[in-house]
Amino acid sequence: MSIPVAVEPSAADQVTLRRRSVGLTAYDPARSAGGYTLFAPQTGGGAVYLVDIEGEVVHRWQMPVRPGRDAVILPNGNLGYNGSHPDPFRPYPVWPLWRGGDFYEATPEGEIVWRFEDPRHHHDAQWLANGDLLYATVEPLSKELSARVTGGEASRDAPDGIVQGDVIRQVNRQGETVWRWAAGEHLAPEDYPIHPIFDRRHWPFVNGLGETRDGLVLMSLRVTSGIIAVERETGAVAWRIGADKLAQQHTPIEMADGSILCFDNGNLRPGVTAPYSRAVQIDPRSGRTVWEYTDPLKPAFFSPYMGSAERLPNGNTFICESAFGRLFEVTPEGDVVWEYVIPFFGEYPDDGSRDYAAGLQNSVFRAHRYSADQIPWLKR
Repeated sequence: MSIPVAVEPSAADQVTLRRRSVGLTAYDPARSAGGYTLFAPQTGGGAVYLVDIEGEVVHRWQMPVRPGRDAVILPNGNLGYNGSHPDPFRPYPVWPLWRGGDFYEATPEGEIVWRFEDPRHHHDAQWLANGDLLYATVEPLSKELSARVTGGEASRDAPDGIVQGDVIRQVNRQGETVWRWAAGEHLAPEDYPIHPIFDRRHWPFVNGLGETRDGLVLMSLRVTSGIIAVERETGAVAWRIGADKLAQQHTPIEMADGSILCFDNGNLRPGVTAPYSRAVQIDPRSGRTVWEYTDPLKPAFFSPYMGSAERLPNGNTFICESAFGRLFEVTPEGDVVWEYVIPFFGEYPDDGSRDYAAGLQNSVFRAHRYSADQIPWLKR
């Protein structure tokens, strides 16, 4: 008869996400689109990683500043990087968490070949096909217009009552503004009320941008919920997917049939007590849901902030559950065929960001999947 021997338990990792599996956790070679995945961890200090389909790091950039939000591979093979600008501009307390404004183009070897700065930039920026940069900034609304912004938590208003309004800019390679659109000049605040969980310091909070084949500019409105398409010539709203369809979403992308794919965060859905996220494709003209993905256990897939979804060449959808560093690929039927959890953890800098996002984390604004043909310089 054996006598049980007491075993000293090993110390537990205090990072909840890291106690679970990280790195490659699922891969179905027969059904995955394959390719390479690019991401820039928010707390990674400027490190940008490219991993292969088996989750191995095949290339790494070290950029001069931490990410303001996103990193992409440009058509010429260089890295387009949205860095966090060190300028002290701070229109409201949480601003350092999501400020950008320090843009770089870097070669695969890390050489900086272009830089542009705008400390008022926040969240998304799109590197356009013609080389221009389309991005979101803020400017203070007038006192009269600020007073017309409705909804939100009045207890967290700015002391002077002034609301920061979104201004979208497009600049060329010389840094010249070639297009400008201001929410305060084209939207009526009464038509875009802020949801109760947000304050009234920033309206309507454009967290995602895009372009349609017809030249409309797509804008995702975080605190009011919904996506609008804006005419470049007039600044008017051509169509709108409203808060009855979406909840605090990100990343609007036009599909081949004209529908819009986005990451629908779902912090606050009317009548829903357990929040969940989804990737959803909506016809903007009819409001019809063309396709969507949710986890079978809906709350098991949820990112309260950030997030992205993009369609892959084989019809699968690549999804970034940003807050938890979970990147995964699903088939049109909703089967997960690839999953990778970012294993790189860190803290936000002590610049005010930590007050709103404390602790070690592996979050990422977005992630992108590329085919081998889009990375011709990569040694395979």
